[in-house]
Amino acid sequence: MGAMNHESAIIDVTDLTFQSAVIDASYDAPVVVDFWAAWCGPCRALAPTLEQAVHEHGGITLAKLDVDANQQVAAAFGISGIPAVKGFRDGRVAAEFVGLQPRARIDAFLGELAPRTVAALPTGEKDLATLLEIEPDNVSARRALATLLVKARRLGDAEQLLAGAPLDPVCDGLRARVEALRDDALPASLQNGQPDVAALPEIIDAVRVSAEPSRSRLRRIAVGIIEAERERDPGVESYRADLASALF
Repeated sequence: MGAMNHESAIIDVTDLTFQSAVIDASYDAPVVVDFWAAWCGPCRALAPTLEQAVHEHGGITLAKLDVDANQQVAAAFGISGIPAVKGFRDGRVAAEFVGLQPRARIDAFLGELAPRTVAALPTGEKDLATLLEIEPDNVSARRALATLLVKARRLGDAEQLLAGAPLDPVCDGLRARVEALRDDALPASLQNGQPDVAALPEIIDAVRVSAEPSRSRLRRIAVGIIEAERERDPGVESYRADLASALF
């Protein structure tokens, strides 16, 4: 997943600072406002997902406004239920949602507010390695290079590289693939070089009939494929329901 070239920021705003920090600032770059309150459980649940999504998207300021302490702004924008999230661009609301939402919905909201410009990644191993030396936090480059290493069966090199992104679901799926290769337990469709998305039905079928630890490993592989492909092919999200059905 690529990011824009400039960093995102997270700030707290109040009735007094809202005009300058949100309205005026949105003429320079989009600003997302998270209307929340300390007593609101869904607000606390949404916050880390929203913050991570904004960070990965890049180029957006996330402003957090406590509606209990800043009732003038909350009233001005008709906030009646929280969490409420509004995206400002050029001084006005350009996108919004209410309630606890899944990551895919948040990403769609951010894409509507600020379509992301993603720099094309190099395709060769050497160029990807050089890019990672310069940008060690570039998760897209880490994913791409690790994929090349896994396909080349350089499993030790792949594991070392993937250790640099322990929380990324795509990298975790690649780690699971390395484990399956070591145990000679990778689904045939992936062994034969079939495109990852096309392999999802076979992987999910295998989840249904597998015991642990293979079952968890196959789940991680499937989740990694979905996460890797969902921006390019939103239809891949439909496999999440199939995977959930296979698990439960």
